[in-house]
Amino acid sequence: MTVAIRFQAVKKRFGALEALKGVDFAVEQGEFFALLGPNGAGKTTLISILGGLTRPDSGSASVLGHDVVSDYRAARRLIGIVPQELTFDPFFNVRETLRFQSGYFGLRRNDDWIDEILERLGLADKAEANMRTLSGGMKRRVMVAQALVHKPPVIVLDEPTAGVDVELRQTLWAFIQGLNSRGHTIVLTTHYLEEAETLCNRIAVLKQGELVALDRKQDLMQRHSGRTLSLRLEPSRLPAALQSLLVAERDGNFLLRLDDCAELETILATLREAGSTVQELDLQRPDLEQIFVQLTRAETA
Repeated sequence: MTVAIRFQAVKKRFGALEALKGVDFAVEQGEFFALLGPNGAGKTTLISILGGLTRPDSGSASVLGHDVVSDYRAARRLIGIVPQELTFDPFFNVRETLRFQSGYFGLRRNDDWIDEILERLGLADKAEANMRTLSGGMKRRVMVAQALVHKPPVIVLDEPTAGVDVELRQTLWAFIQGLNSRGHTIVLTTHYLEEAETLCNRIAVLKQGELVALDRKQDLMQRHSGRTLSLRLEPSRLPAALQSLLVAERDGNFLLRLDDCAELETILATLREAGSTVQELDLQRPDLEQIFVQLTRAETA
């Protein structure tokens, strides 16, 4: 299968900080791919290298076979990137912004596609509005439209739904899934792990500049097939003897990792000895968020 994006032994250092430590993986054409990791893991640095905003100290990156350094013009035409930061020109309205973006790629008569993007992203009624007057969520939509204006076969979304409302998320994902079904390669970074779990076929996890996991979603979740015990306690305090099993605390519930269901009786006995009353109990298979926490905690340890 054709490789859409390839990173080969990519290293990058900013002063004393080693942001990338020889990252090496590929994204196949047509994939919906998740690039996950905690803050500072190196995700945005990788994306900046793809977009030509920074250069690797060693190693290489390519888009559909075109090196992002030696063949940057071709690589840049083949990729659309939605960055985390909201950047815009305050002197143009939405339609003018997209026309100028089209011009950067030599597209003179692009209004039909611009109209479609505006409609699909819920921006049609804002087409003549100045960028300064838009809400943060609307500006985010325009940034997505800018990345798509030249119809790139590879699309990278760096936290595209950060701080936006539910309506935009639903509109955006419906649009992006449609593009993916037509053959576009999608790479997504997000802190909303339920999005990655729902949308993506394959997942890479970065931690401190290194790749700690790379697999198909189903295989990754199968490998981490231990169960999670959700407990609501009175008093709302987890005994010290169980702290080593704690995965997360969410909405007043303690999530404990169970490698074997036989551990349940030991946990309940420990709670009884500590004088804790179980108000709610739920035994769950792990979701992507819990697997993510396990992977990144394990790497830190």
